[in-house]
Amino acid sequence: MTGALPCVHPWDREAFVSDDVVQALSRVLPAESLVTDPDVLAAHRNDQAEWAPSGMPRVLVRPASTAEVQAVLRVATALRVPVVARGAGSGLSGGANASEGCIVLSLLRMNRILEVDRRALLAVVQPGALNGAVKAAAAEAGLWYAPDPASWEFSSIGGNLATNAGGLCCVKYGVTGDAVMGLEAVLADGSVVRTGGRTVKNVAGYDLTRLFVGSEGTLGILTEATLRLRPRPPKATTLVAAFPTLVAAGTAVCDIMERTRPSLLELMDRTTVRAVESWKPMGLDVDAAALLLARSDAGGAQGEEELGTMVAACERAGATFVMNTADEAEGELLMGARRFAFPALEQRGATLLDDVGVPVSRIPELLEAVERIAERHAVVIGTFGHAGDGNMHPTVVFDRKDPEALARAKAAFDDILRAALDLGGTITGEHGVGSLKRAFLGSQLGPETLRLHQAIKGALDPLGILNPGKLL
Repeated sequence: MTGALPCVHPWDREAFVSDDVVQALSRVLPAESLVTDPDVLAAHRNDQAEWAPSGMPRVLVRPASTAEVQAVLRVATALRVPVVARGAGSGLSGGANASEGCIVLSLLRMNRILEVDRRALLAVVQPGALNGAVKAAAAEAGLWYAPDPASWEFSSIGGNLATNAGGLCCVKYGVTGDAVMGLEAVLADGSVVRTGGRTVKNVAGYDLTRLFVGSEGTLGILTEATLRLRPRPPKATTLVAAFPTLVAAGTAVCDIMERTRPSLLELMDRTTVRAVESWKPMGLDVDAAALLLARSDAGGAQGEEELGTMVAACERAGATFVMNTADEAEGELLMGARRFAFPALEQRGATLLDDVGVPVSRIPELLEAVERIAERHAVVIGTFGHAGDGNMHPTVVFDRKDPEALARAKAAFDDILRAALDLGGTITGEHGVGSLKRAFLGSQLGPETLRLHQAIKGALDPLGILNPGKLL
């Protein structure tokens, strides 16, 4: 049926105006693509931002092709029904949360890796493909897909594109947007556009690829991506250092980034380290104020020089312990400690995960500010994140059964956003604005830039049906 869908053009809207949305969708989609079971709909209300607002969707659609996505959007335009795109549901900002009465458009059935071109160093994939599956396909061809959010094993490429996801390796290799060469997107009226291409250089026209990446499903539904692959890097050498204060760790980060470019530079504060050690014991130093994890994947003499530079920087900053290993298994064990950071904090209660970024030189000030905020609001905050690019994740932990604790947690969360802005930073480095941080976007952008965003949104989605209430 996919190849023989009825052709419902924008000028055919009158064909649907008397239909209920489910009835209209049933006319253009196969039965297996349409779900109305209340329990399934309830399971698709939220992403992982449990405190972000959400509504109950009217219907869940699971298209298997670009043509089916087009059909959904033509119906939505005809009936003025909101559409919320959804991948694996691993988002952390409420960006995939349903609007009341909306169509939730799940892209997980569109999960094929269409092509891996070894010579051109690229892959063409559908949005439902998991990040880990793309990495595996690249590895089979002797190549590497660099973007690696902490959720790489279960997050989808579409979700990564929607938020311009980062990860541990972005300090050297960039975020998701840096690996995107071209896109296919379906606009609100059902028309299909292609941006970018397969060439390394391409400056023909506006950079629409960059416009769609990070737009959180508010400008169009991404249905295909051409991704840049890389040769496999050499085996990495891993360093871990312990510090007596958070400021000392931040000082080491600044020193390292002045002198070299590690392939990874991550920080965990004492609260986070203790949560990880309690949940997954691995002999971490629970008395240190902070642990710094770093890697060099340069290989050979250059790698040895990078490692020596990082060790010296940690020692100058007053590290109480510094060690390194070239053993791959041992290095992965240490990296496991960092990847366990957020789930370990979740074991201690409900969480509000912040995602702020500041200039690297101001990391020590951000860490000090977070400590003051935790003390002022009498809350527990575990801080970890991508220190090498200034993207930190202060995570407020609280008792979900205590309304007063929730109020203090929300106040602390908001104060962290304000602190980041005061330091010349951003309210989100990689998780997106969603609905969780929408109220703060104007403070960062300013009125003129916000109006420009709204004008772009109005041009591509004049009825405002794509993910309403998110981002803008």
